[in-house]
Amino acid sequence: MKPRTLLAVLLPGSALLLLLGAATGSTGFSLDLPSTILWDIRLPRSAGAWLVGALLGLAGAIAQGLFRNPLADPYLLGSASGASLGVAMTLSFIGIAPGWLQALGLTGAAFIGTLAGVLATLALARGAEQSLRLLLAGIVVGVVLTAVTQTLMTLSPEVMRTMTAFMLGNTNLLGWRSVALLGCALALSLATALAASRALDALSLGDATARSLGLNLPLLRALLVGAFALATAASVAQAGMIAFVGLVAPHLVRSLAPTTHGRLLLLSALVGGALLLGADVLSRALIAPQELPVGIVTALLGGCYLLVLMQRRSP
Repeated sequence: MKPRTLLAVLLPGSALLLLLGAATGSTGFSLDLPSTILWDIRLPRSAGAWLVGALLGLAGAIAQGLFRNPLADPYLLGSASGASLGVAMTLSFIGIAPGWLQALGLTGAAFIGTLAGVLATLALARGAEQSLRLLLAGIVVGVVLTAVTQTLMTLSPEVMRTMTAFMLGNTNLLGWRSVALLGCALALSLATALAASRALDALSLGDATARSLGLNLPLLRALLVGAFALATAASVAQAGMIAFVGLVAPHLVRSLAPTTHGRLLLLSALVGGALLLGADVLSRALIAPQELPVGIVTALLGGCYLLVLMQRRSP
């Protein structure tokens, strides 16, 4: 399949999923609803879910190209553990925190925690010049921050209950403010990643080849890490931890329409958006009137896809 053909399928498909998301609720499928439910709850939730998926798909494509690792996902570089720690600290100290910290809320705490985790990784790796050192630093930071988060959860059962919901992913609190924030984050991170997409093409051939092409690798890596961090921070802050979307979306694009990173980044964002919006619709419809956490649905779908992929590639 050509990239243009895939794009022609994804755009109307996403629009159809958005309409389906607006029509899906605890009582089944219907657009004959009060305007407040349709415009203030379902549409922003569906649009926000698509944007979160697009950010995760974009971050996954950046991570896999930057680290030359098909198993890289958006939650590298201490981003996931930083977000979890930010939420856990806010929940633990909300009663004794100053007013500005209470006003920050869980979303702001997750965003700051994500950025702090990435910055700690960059500091430990001494910049973004070496992909392997950066990856190892991210693993170290992730282990340490996760240990601190688990300690806070152990000390407080209330924190543990709220953190469980955060770790499973949640789209039912997305509103128009979230849509605006996610849209700005997607536009900025996508523009930055596309500007540095030639570096990803060159890095796929090795660092030596990339340098011989005259590319400023430290600068381009820094731009890519910045786009990766922004996309991950915005998505995690608004919807919690959602598994497999960022890992699977670039794989689907490569299997359906192999192309250079310039198109891969855009198509991965579109596929990620469609995947998460589709999973969000399923999470509402499968056991209605109750609702599954969307992270469970994406984990099941992503796990099944990877198992099928492994079977196809096994000797």
